[in-house]
Amino acid sequence: MATPRIKELRRVYGFDEVAIVPGEVTVNPELVSTDFPIDGITLKTPVLASAMDAVGSPKFAGEMSELGGLGVMNLEGVQARYDDPDEILNQIVTTPQDEVTGLLQKLYSAPVRHELVGERVEEVKRNGAACAVSVTPAKTKELAPVAAEAGADMIVVQSTVTTARHISNSARGLRFPELLEMLNVPVIVGNCVGYDVALELMETGIHGVLVGVGPGAACTTREVTGVGVPQVSATIDCAAARDEFYDRTGRYVPIITDGGIRTGGDLCKAFACGADAVMLGTPLAQSEEAPGKGYNWGMANPHPALPRGTRVKVGINGSLEEILYGPTSVTDGTQNLMGALQVCMGMIGAQTIQEMHEAEVVVAPSIKTEGKHYQLGME
Repeated sequence: MATPRIKELRRVYGFDEVAIVPGEVTVNPELVSTDFPIDGITLKTPVLASAMDAVGSPKFAGEMSELGGLGVMNLEGVQARYDDPDEILNQIVTTPQDEVTGLLQKLYSAPVRHELVGERVEEVKRNGAACAVSVTPAKTKELAPVAAEAGADMIVVQSTVTTARHISNSARGLRFPELLEMLNVPVIVGNCVGYDVALELMETGIHGVLVGVGPGAACTTREVTGVGVPQVSATIDCAAARDEFYDRTGRYVPIITDGGIRTGGDLCKAFACGADAVMLGTPLAQSEEAPGKGYNWGMANPHPALPRGTRVKVGINGSLEEILYGPTSVTDGTQNLMGALQVCMGMIGAQTIQEMHEAEVVVAPSIKTEGKHYQLGME
């Protein structure tokens, strides 16, 4: 009798399933450094605002910069399609839920205008911020040089799933080594979730890797296509690729965990699992300054045939400063994310983000099932 070939499943983990072990030495939180350097740009706040239109405006980029972070503007969003993006954003946030996906498909079918790309980049720069912009692989060769010419400081090439090797009908698809020769700015590429893909991407010469497929609050990729890997395992796998690449070449390519982070605890776990920085969407969309006015929607939502995102009402949780640096008036970990990170670093004895990578992480019961019975009924 033939032996059956049975597909084996690997156990993977998300943020709610793990915890960070305290260190043998502790450090005063005020002595830790959260600096995140990437190719000549150093952020004191290792947080990038997601390239979603709900948080990706020139004004919001300036506000992120004032707090030490980095905004990322979507060059295929409303900012580069419309003269008055605020009016378009107002349409999106006031449309009934059962009509909004159709509206997004219609609004995002307007052409991207090169002159608006340049104008928005210049606006970000006038706000005193470093300018990071996001493009999909299909539009990178067209739009990235326009943005770089206007003064963009960083290009983020971003799609739901990105690989170094891609099969398409194009006579000559996007090749990252050629893109790097064309642009004199750092290039971050994503998103990926695996060791082999992350390693291949790093070997092309790029400057950073975004990690995450399917975890975002406004993303429905796992529901629609079934594709995705929980963020703890994805981050650990890609961090291993980064370390292997550094050992082999001496070049350090940071990884940025993108999506699924809701609280300070989630953020701390991302760094303990190997992230050098994080990209946040919904937590920042909950700020008073966010252009989404309490709503958020995924970049894949407007797809003309297969939307893989939804508009979600996230509410207003405080000012951007309160969300990132406090002071906090809530006990659920959704404000003062950086304060949580600094305290966590102190508890595990890490003075830098790279030292935080050495922290022990263990599989643990969900926090709401471990002695937290009374929290289950809290509003």
